[in-house]
Amino acid sequence: MLVIIFVATLLLFSSPLIIGFIGMLAPAFAWIPALNMHQPSFLGWQQLFTWPDLSHSIGLTLLSGLGSTMLALWWCYLILRRYWLSTQWQQIERLLAPLLAFPHVAFVLGFGLMFSSTGWLARIWHHLGLADSFYPTLIHDRYGLGLLLVLAIKETPFLLLMSMSILKQLNIKQFYNASVSLGYDHQQTWRMVIVPLWLPKLRLAIFAVAGYGLAVVDIALIIGPTHPSTLSMLIWQWFTDADLTQLPRAAAGALLLLVIVLLCFGLLRCIEWWLLSHSTAWQYSGAIKTLTLRSRNTSKASAIATLFSYGLLLLPLIMLPILALWSFALRWRFPDLLPSRYSVRFWYQQLEPLQQLISNSITLALISSLGALIMAIICLEYRQKHHRGIPTIVIAIPMVAPQLSLLFGMQIAVSFIAGQSFWLWVSWSHWLYVFPYIYLTLDGPWRSYDQRLDQTARSLGLSGWQTWWRVKFPQLKPVLLLAFAVGCSVSLAQYLPTQMLGAGRVPTLTTEAVTLASGQDRRVSAIYGLLQGLLPLVFFTLAMVFARRKTSHTQTTKVIL
Repeated sequence: MLVIIFVATLLLFSSPLIIGFIGMLAPAFAWIPALNMHQPSFLGWQQLFTWPDLSHSIGLTLLSGLGSTMLALWWCYLILRRYWLSTQWQQIERLLAPLLAFPHVAFVLGFGLMFSSTGWLARIWHHLGLADSFYPTLIHDRYGLGLLLVLAIKETPFLLLMSMSILKQLNIKQFYNASVSLGYDHQQTWRMVIVPLWLPKLRLAIFAVAGYGLAVVDIALIIGPTHPSTLSMLIWQWFTDADLTQLPRAAAGALLLLVIVLLCFGLLRCIEWWLLSHSTAWQYSGAIKTLTLRSRNTSKASAIATLFSYGLLLLPLIMLPILALWSFALRWRFPDLLPSRYSVRFWYQQLEPLQQLISNSITLALISSLGALIMAIICLEYRQKHHRGIPTIVIAIPMVAPQLSLLFGMQIAVSFIAGQSFWLWVSWSHWLYVFPYIYLTLDGPWRSYDQRLDQTARSLGLSGWQTWWRVKFPQLKPVLLLAFAVGCSVSLAQYLPTQMLGAGRVPTLTTEAVTLASGQDRRVSAIYGLLQGLLPLVFFTLAMVFARRKTSHTQTTKVIL
């Protein structure tokens, strides 16, 4: 039975990847029999490369995608260097779960209300007497700097989380003490000793961040550049065009985007190789004596670093009160710092549609996360028993591949299937993106689980199922709850899978929040953004509460025994 479910999971996971690639490749060469295109041609590529400002769009894509990746990696390094071996790291570690649970769309909606030309910062700018001076615009700016900044801020906690397990495995404290004893200072130790060990193991996470940044659509719709837009935005506009004969151009663009992402992965890998394996003189230059700064300057720099780090990490959570304030604002004239009148009228107006949207969002999250959790457990149990499992590189494909390219092919393939099973296809697509996160969340605890507990239980007469349920499950229950909460937060944040495979017939909070952000009333947008940001936090809070109850119950039982 275990083997059958493992094979079924492997087929369910690999089939959309294959279908998505074939479904993108065929229309990219103008082979769409449903549209009477029976002869392959380069029509789509001709339309793509004759599009005006295509090179500019590709440049914006590279700037926002690679720029945000490098900036997030740099911020991650600075925070780790400052706090990893200090007592304050536990505080930062506790912040990571809510930060990761906070969806990109909710953060971007709050970011727009804060940094727009009439946002909160603009009001403060005006009250400081700087109304006539230049005010930097980060919403729909022509260079995509706002998009770059948002992506970097949101991806920094993800890189920190991935770095936690890496640094714990490397036993950094031992390397640090040995390096300091050889005369290296704190910064030299991190730069010359820890970075060459940490960076290669973070490669997959960096690829995931770069792949998302290069192909992001929902965030680009809200704050990205518009004239011209990024390549992913162009493809999305072509895909949603009412003229179906433009599908070859959209498919060619999706394939081009996939090639660009793969080339960027190769570029990042080459940079890593050059720095860590080829040009290695900087690693062996030895300890360099530096001038000691005055204590006052040192403490001032430390205070600035602390303020920057906590400000960077808390910025996404600051968006919640901003969204809440806007959702209750009835009259808020510029440049007033606070609304002059408050009301719940907009909440009452949205109660009826919100009920259906919240129901759809939670249903999809529960279905996809529960299915992914069960299948991930079965795959990990199969690997533990037979020492064979799904390769990590296959698991990571949905995380690093451009969603737009993969889903384009899946949508084309699904269109050939008769019926209106939109809920089935959307649930399947959510499961495809939820499964890797749940699997990778459980992978470490499953590897570190002491199998001698199972052997002891079996020797006492328990069956395989009884051993798992009465011995292993209680030990792994907290991480299972955490993995389930992670899966729910990933599902709740999905925009493209819901929109493309649901054909607009399965609306969720995320899809409506993105739609409303493009010109509707700010107060209505704030309501949707606030709820979209709170739902994942609810799942994580419930997981933490149940995990703590389990821990206290286990400790009480041990005391009684």
